[in-house]
Amino acid sequence: MNRPQITVAVIGYGAIGQALCAELLRHTQGPRLVGVLLRSARPDMAAMLPDSVAMPDTVAALAALSPDIVVEAAGQQALLDHAPALLRAGHDVMAISTGALARPGALDDLLACARAGGARLRVPAGAIAGLDGLGAHRLAGLKRVSYTSVKPPLAWRGTPAEDSLNLDTLDRSHVIFEGSAREAALAYPKNANLAATVALAGLGLDRTTVRLVADPAADGNTGTLTAESGIGTLRVEMAGRASANPKTSASTALSLAHALANLNATLVI
Repeated sequence: MNRPQITVAVIGYGAIGQALCAELLRHTQGPRLVGVLLRSARPDMAAMLPDSVAMPDTVAALAALSPDIVVEAAGQQALLDHAPALLRAGHDVMAISTGALARPGALDDLLACARAGGARLRVPAGAIAGLDGLGAHRLAGLKRVSYTSVKPPLAWRGTPAEDSLNLDTLDRSHVIFEGSAREAALAYPKNANLAATVALAGLGLDRTTVRLVADPAADGNTGTLTAESGIGTLRVEMAGRASANPKTSASTALSLAHALANLNATLVI
């Protein structure tokens, strides 16, 4: 039996959004891109997308395209602004800016909207591996979960790290934050979304320990997940180059594309 093609709309057209859209358009037999919500429809952006892809300027117009799923790739505030209405209207939402769920009541509110609309709030792995293993350890009884993110100094510009460090002259590795995933996600909204994802898959936002590191020797972004449970220890490290936005990894958009492809695949891995 042939499965109907999944239709996808994307919120945001920054580094992640552009890479995801390019990947979807490259694979014509996979999920079909039907629309992209832009903050401002610039002519150069319009030239990057084919005529078959709509560029609405409101979430209502995006929903009118009747996508099977909407991918948020525009930051924490965009998720909080747009996801409630989409979920209540029955559209699944795939969120990459999961740090927004660290705000008081945000997760409960979005889940209530999803239940009301019969929709799902989906969280992809993003730039980390091992969440399936973390889920298995969770069932066995997690004792500890930690996540460490190491990025070059320029990736921490515009963050609280600049209050205590000169990122331009940093000559050694420096831990700029250590605390809970909730604290990390709120203090570093553009850098620590992955910490929130790990927390949601494991011990939760308040019991997951996070370390954020600025390292002048780093030539990309590295995330390390460590977990202990009654069945053993999990340790996963994923290192790779940054995207056009140094705060995020190049693999993030590909993780989204993989998660979308799995929605309608005959063989799901």
